[in-house]
Amino acid sequence: MAMLSANLSSSSFSFVPSRRSQTHKETASVTRVRKDSIFNKASLRTASIEHRDPQTLTDANTRLRRLCESGDLENIVKLLRASRKYDIDPRTLCSVLQLCADTRSLKHGKEVDSFIRRNGFVVDSNMGSKLALMYTNCGDLREARRVFDQVEIEKALFWNILMNELAKAGDFSGSIELFEKMMGSGVVMDSYTFSCVSKSFSSLRSVDGGEQLHGYVLKLGFGECSSVGNSLLAFYLKNGRLDSARKVFDEMTERDVISWNSMINGYVSNGLTEQGLYMFVEMLCSGIEFDLATVVSVFAGCADDSCLVSLGRAVHGIGLKACMSREDRFCNTLLDMYSKCGDLDSAKAVFREMSDRSVVSYTSMIAGYAREGLAGEAVKLFSEMEEEEGISPDVYTVTAVLNCCARNRLLEEGKRVHEWIKENDMGFDIFLSNALMDMYAKCGSMGEAEIVFSEMPVRDIISWNTIIGGYSKNCYANEALSLFNLLLEEKRFVPDERTVVCVLPACASLSAFDKGREIHGYIMRNGFFRDRHVANSLVDMYAKCGALLLARLLFNEIASKDLVSWTVMIAGYGMHGFGKEAIALFNQKRREGIEPDEISFVSVLYACSHSGLVDEGWRFFNIMRHECKIEPTLEHYACVVDMLARTGDLSKAYRFIENMPIPPDATIWGALLCGCRIHHDVKLAERVAERVFELEPENTGYYVLMANIYAEAEKWEEVKRLRKRIGQRGLRKNPGCSWIEIKGRVNIFVAGDSSHPETENIEALLRRVRARMREEGYSPQTKYALIDAEEMEKEEALCGHSEKLAMGLGILTSGHGKIIRVTKNLRVCGDCHEMAKFMSKLTGREIVLRDSNRFHHFKDGHCSCRGFW
Repeated sequence: MAMLSANLSSSSFSFVPSRRSQTHKETASVTRVRKDSIFNKASLRTASIEHRDPQTLTDANTRLRRLCESGDLENIVKLLRASRKYDIDPRTLCSVLQLCADTRSLKHGKEVDSFIRRNGFVVDSNMGSKLALMYTNCGDLREARRVFDQVEIEKALFWNILMNELAKAGDFSGSIELFEKMMGSGVVMDSYTFSCVSKSFSSLRSVDGGEQLHGYVLKLGFGECSSVGNSLLAFYLKNGRLDSARKVFDEMTERDVISWNSMINGYVSNGLTEQGLYMFVEMLCSGIEFDLATVVSVFAGCADDSCLVSLGRAVHGIGLKACMSREDRFCNTLLDMYSKCGDLDSAKAVFREMSDRSVVSYTSMIAGYAREGLAGEAVKLFSEMEEEEGISPDVYTVTAVLNCCARNRLLEEGKRVHEWIKENDMGFDIFLSNALMDMYAKCGSMGEAEIVFSEMPVRDIISWNTIIGGYSKNCYANEALSLFNLLLEEKRFVPDERTVVCVLPACASLSAFDKGREIHGYIMRNGFFRDRHVANSLVDMYAKCGALLLARLLFNEIASKDLVSWTVMIAGYGMHGFGKEAIALFNQKRREGIEPDEISFVSVLYACSHSGLVDEGWRFFNIMRHECKIEPTLEHYACVVDMLARTGDLSKAYRFIENMPIPPDATIWGALLCGCRIHHDVKLAERVAERVFELEPENTGYYVLMANIYAEAEKWEEVKRLRKRIGQRGLRKNPGCSWIEIKGRVNIFVAGDSSHPETENIEALLRRVRARMREEGYSPQTKYALIDAEEMEKEEALCGHSEKLAMGLGILTSGHGKIIRVTKNLRVCGDCHEMAKFMSKLTGREIVLRDSNRFHHFKDGHCSCRGFW
C-alpha cells in the first residue's frame, strides 16, 4: 500500500521502462492467449553446453520429453536422480515443471526443484516462472512467493496467477503485497492484473487502496478496458460506494452484460431496488442481451417489494422465452420471489413444475409458507422433502422451519424438529442452536431455551442476545439482567446494539432505574444512540422507570423519529396520566406527516382513559375509524370501555360492550369490572363477573377482584363463597409485592413482611406518619384491609401493605432529595394512595409509584392521577 501511494504521488514515476514499452492493444492481445500455449512455446535461455557429450545430452532429454508426453512423473524423477547437471537441458526441466503444475503433483515438483538447486542450475525468468506456477497450482503459495522473491520473473501472467491464488486462499494482504512488488519490478501489467488486485482491495474493504488503484488504472490508460472497469464496479459496489460505481459505469466506452449486471445487482443488494430495476429497463432499451445473472438480480429486486410482483411476472415470461426454465438458479430465485411477494399460488406452481427440486427449492417454499402463517404446510413440506424426495434438509431449511414454529407459537412441532436435529447430529451448529433458542423463547418455554444455551459448545453474541431477549419478553426480568451481568463479567463478547435493546425492557419491567442509567452510559460511550431501535428502547425504559422528563429529553434528541419513537413517548405520557401532553404529541406527529397505526391509537386512547378525557377519547376513536380507515380491535374497544368505566358511566360502558360488532373478550369485561370496584356498583359487578368467569374460568385475578368488591362493601359471606370457589378450582392468588431499588440492590416486600433488616425502623416510621395523619384529620380507609375484623386489626393490616413498606424504606435509606421509586405488581389500594400523598407532603420528597395500571407521581400532597386510577 505504501509503495502504491508513493508511486501515485510521485510525478517522476515511470511504470514501464522504455525498453519494454508496449501499446495497450499489444498488452491486451497477450492476455487473450491461452496460458498453456504461452507455457509450451516460451523462449528459454539455456546454460552453456560446453564440455558436454552431445549424444548423452540428446538421449537424456529425449527420454525425459517422451516421459513428459506420457505423463510418467515417477520415471521422470528416477531418471533425474540418475542424471548429472550437464545431461539435462533447462528447457526440458521447464517441461517437467509444467507437467507437475498441470497434474498438481507437489511431491514430484519438489523433487525437480531439489534437482535444480542441487546441481546449481541458473534459475532465470523462464525457469522461475515454471517453478512459481508449479508451486501455485499445487497450493504451496509460500514456496511460490519465495520463488518470486528470489527470481526476476518478467511475464505478468505468472504474477497474476499467484495474486489470484493468494486471494482465493484468503490472503488478500499477500496478494496486494505481491502487486506492489510487481510495480517495483517494472513488469508490464495487463488488464487481468488489475482485476486480480481489485478483488483483494474489495475483500479487505480498503476504500482508500481501491481508489488509489483506480487512479493508477487511469494513469496507465486501462480506464477504457471493460474487464478493468467491471472490476472497479465490483469494488465500489461491494463497499457501498454507489455514486463512484455509477461514475465508472457512465465513463465506460464499452459496457458488456457483466457491467450492466453488476450495476443492477449492486443497486438491489444495497437496498436501492427501484434504481436497479430502472437500470434493467435501460439495459433492454440499449439492446444489450440479458443473461441468467440479469434475471436473477431482477427477481431479487422484485422480492424486496411485493408491489413489484407484476414486473417479476413479466421477467418470468421473458425468461421462459429465453429457455431459462431448465436452470435451477432461475427456478429457485423465481420461487423465492413469488413466496416473498405473498403470491403462494404462483410459488407452488413453479415448485410443482420443477423437474429437479433441490434443498434450496424446499427451503424457499417452506419460508414462503412461514411468512404467510401457514405453519402446518411448512412443517408438512419439511417432513416430505426427506421422506418422499430423499433430499436432506440443510441448516437453512431447518432454520426456516424453526422460524415458522417460532412465529406461529408451535411448540410441539418445534420440539419434533429439535428431535430431528439431534437424530441427525446437527445439534452443535451455532445457527441452529440460536434458532432453537429463539423458537423456545417465542413459544414461552424458557426452560428449554436455557437448556439449549447451556449445552452450546460455542456461543456468539447472537446466542447471548437471543437468551437475554427471551427472558425479557417472557417477563423473567431478573434472569435477563443476571445473564447480561454474566456477559459483561466473562468479557468474551462485547454487547452490541441488539444486546442493549434486549436488556433495556428488563430494566423497564423491574423499574431498575439505576441499572438502566448504567446501560445508558454504555450506549453513549459506544455511540449506540444513533441506532433508532436503541434510542426508542432507552426512551421506553426511562418512561417505565418513572423518569418522564428524561424520556422526553432523549426523545427530543432522536434525529430521525419513526412511528415507534412517537408511539413510545405518547404511551409514556399516557401511563403517567398526562393525557393532554399525549394528545398534543399525537397531533404533532400527524402534522409532521407520520400517520398513526393501530398501536398509536391504543396509546392515545389509553392516555385519554387514564386522564378522564372522555370527549377527546371518543374523537380519536372516530378519527381512527372514519379518517384513518382502521377497524377497531379488541384493544381499542377495551380502552373505550375502561375510559367510560373510570369516569363512572358504567351503564353506557355496558351498552357499548353489548353493541360491539365483534365478541368481547375477558379483558373488556374485566375493564368494566374494575370500574364497578372504583364506583362501588356491586350489582352490576355481579352481572359482569359471571361473563368474565365464563370466558376465563382459570384466571384467579378476576375472582380476587370480585372478592375485593364484596369485601369493600363488607359482604363477607359472598367473600367466603368466592374464596371457596377459588379453592375448589385449585387456583392460587398471585401475592401482592412491591420493590424498590436502593444503591443498585432491589429490595422486595410482601404484605406483612417482617424479614427485612430495616423492618423495625420502617414500622416505626409508618406509625409516626399514621399519627400525624390523624392529627390533621385523616382517617384510615379500613375498607381496603379486605378482612372481616375489628377496626384496629384492619388498621394494622393496612400498615403492612407492601407498597407502604417499600416507601418507608425509601424515605429512610435513599439520599436526601432523591426521588423514591416504588413498583407494585398489583393495583395500589386506596389507603396506600392516601398515605403516599401525605408522606410526600410530610417529608418534602417526591414519590413515584408504579402499579399494574399506571404511574402515580406524589408531590406536595397531590397525585398526578387526579383520581383516575
